[in-house]
Amino acid sequence: MSRTFSSLRIYNYRVWAGGALVSNVGTWMQRVGQDWLVLTQLTDHSATAVGMVMALQFGPPLLLLPLTGWAADHLDRRKLLLWTQAAAGLLALGLGLVTLMGVVQLWHVYAFAFGLGCVTAFDAPARQAFVSNIVSDDDLANAVALNSTSFNAARMIGPAVAGLLIAAVGEGWLFMINAASYAAVLVSIGCLRAHELHAEATPERTRGSMLAGFRYVWQRPDLVAVMVMLALISTFGFNFAIFVSTMSVTVFDGDASQYGLLTSAMALGTMSGALLSARRPMPGMVLMGVSAAAFGVATAVAAVMPSPLSFAAVLVFVGLAALTFMTASTSMVQLTTERAMRGRVLALRIAVAMGGTPIGAPLVGWVADRFGPRWALGVGALSGLAAAGVAVIYLVRHRRLRRDRDGSWWRLAVDAEPRDIEAVRVAAGERVK
Repeated sequence: MSRTFSSLRIYNYRVWAGGALVSNVGTWMQRVGQDWLVLTQLTDHSATAVGMVMALQFGPPLLLLPLTGWAADHLDRRKLLLWTQAAAGLLALGLGLVTLMGVVQLWHVYAFAFGLGCVTAFDAPARQAFVSNIVSDDDLANAVALNSTSFNAARMIGPAVAGLLIAAVGEGWLFMINAASYAAVLVSIGCLRAHELHAEATPERTRGSMLAGFRYVWQRPDLVAVMVMLALISTFGFNFAIFVSTMSVTVFDGDASQYGLLTSAMALGTMSGALLSARRPMPGMVLMGVSAAAFGVATAVAAVMPSPLSFAAVLVFVGLAALTFMTASTSMVQLTTERAMRGRVLALRIAVAMGGTPIGAPLVGWVADRFGPRWALGVGALSGLAAAGVAVIYLVRHRRLRRDRDGSWWRLAVDAEPRDIEAVRVAAGERVK
């Protein structure tokens, strides 16, 4: 089997990935339906309201730190995932019922979004850390990238199907279908071969263990740089629900089908980025910096596109750069963090990636309402360029970024390994074991 799909040779990973794909398609269908419901039925095309929904859904991972990371490291991840996935399915069922009964109001969507955010706060770090229980460290980078491929294949399929279903049967039935899709992941978790899972020693429950993740990251300049870059792009750049929906409705005068197809165009790029990432054994800071810069440039170009077709074409490149950046950050955190700390550090990464949304989404929504969606995309472009600047500063300080002459040509070069990170990483790992 080629390097790109090497993790699929593992039975447990195949079962896990199959259930996740079905559930992710349903999740993306719901996201499109939820945003469209708010934008076209519950408000008068208010991007600010869509931003509030995003803020309520993505804020809890930050509010519930460090409890969620502690749970991912100290509780049985398989049982925890069964509970979180069941709860998410019930929330989708509730939103579907109030919508089908015709009594849905904006505050209902807010409440369900916040509830889902609380569930996701516990689910996401446990789910990402659980991959290391399914595959060995040798296959971990590939498994992380394939997870991103699955997620973004669903991101391509789900919105397109959602646009058709909204036009055919409405948002309510779309939410009900998503609720049913959670059964797939519950069955897949139940079918895993427990004896083939990679056991990990449970960290000792000591005073201050919930805060150990913060201390660990603080001693790692590479992880600090990753977190700062994630904070910038996630807060101001990854507000795609606002960018795409407002461009579709207010700039291109499109319907739900156009919105779904535009979202799928970006997902085509993200899936391509995930497949390319699956071939890399160890993504690092150089790749993160290049992909952040590419995201900034592509988003700026998207902001000035004159038609839905040209906008969709550029969104492919926006998605490619965005997914490359996110997969590189996830792989770098997973592969360079000691197993005993992995859940807490992943929870911190997820909180940073999602926690900026309560600030960024309403702000970007306000920019879209006040100045237009193109200016909101400009804000996203600046975040990518700023994140690339953080990568350059790190590489100069810790990887000796420099110009080297190669014959008659000049080229940029960096040290193969950080000069002062490894000793800190090993020492920190010894203290937490």
